[in-house]
Amino acid sequence: MALFRAAHITKIYGSGETALTVLRDVSLSVEPGEMTAIIGASGSGKTTLLQILGTLDQPSGGELFYREKPLLKKSAKELAAFRNASVGFIFQFHHLLPDFTTLENVMMPALIHGRNKKDVIEPARQLLQRVELGHRLHHKVGNLSGGEQQRAALARALVMNPTLLLADEPTGNLDARAGELVFELLHDLCRDRRLSTIMVTHNINLADRMDHCLTLQDGVLIRTV
Repeated sequence: MALFRAAHITKIYGSGETALTVLRDVSLSVEPGEMTAIIGASGSGKTTLLQILGTLDQPSGGELFYREKPLLKKSAKELAAFRNASVGFIFQFHHLLPDFTTLENVMMPALIHGRNKKDVIEPARQLLQRVELGHRLHHKVGNLSGGEQQRAALARALVMNPTLLLADEPTGNLDARAGELVFELLHDLCRDRRLSTIMVTHNINLADRMDHCLTLQDGVLIRTV
């Protein structure tokens, strides 16, 4: 059984003669521990699709299923709870909070969820050790390099132990060496945690190393590998 499934997703902006169809009847599924890449030209709708998969945006048609239970009829509050508990997000721009330390940034999702700070510190610390930032726990994130910031964002995305990880160009702003390190850490953590991952990327070399590669072309999702 698929952990997560999208069925016949359509996204249309506007109406009438000005209507723009960005996604056309898109369906995909991911099993536990699978890594799926989505590639495509700039402006093809990859980020829009990822936002819909993460319930950050509503489709014009279609449905999302988590463990075969429909998601889109849930209230905004229920969807927020689902995202917080089950989905990790990594963005091209890491969106870390500059006035907080690396450790505090990683702890933030759990604290927002209402967990006790004492219960969160050690898991956050262990994640930062895992992404090779154990020596940067108490540094303000503005003092970290771009690669370090993205590794901190990876740790933050995993602190709630999600089952689904959505990554939008997580290596897009990094040089080749830093990007490779982020991808290797992401790959290893996903395998270890049996984390289902959907990653939008322009990097064909990274896409080829994942379990599946899908191409979004003219709003249609095509299975490449």
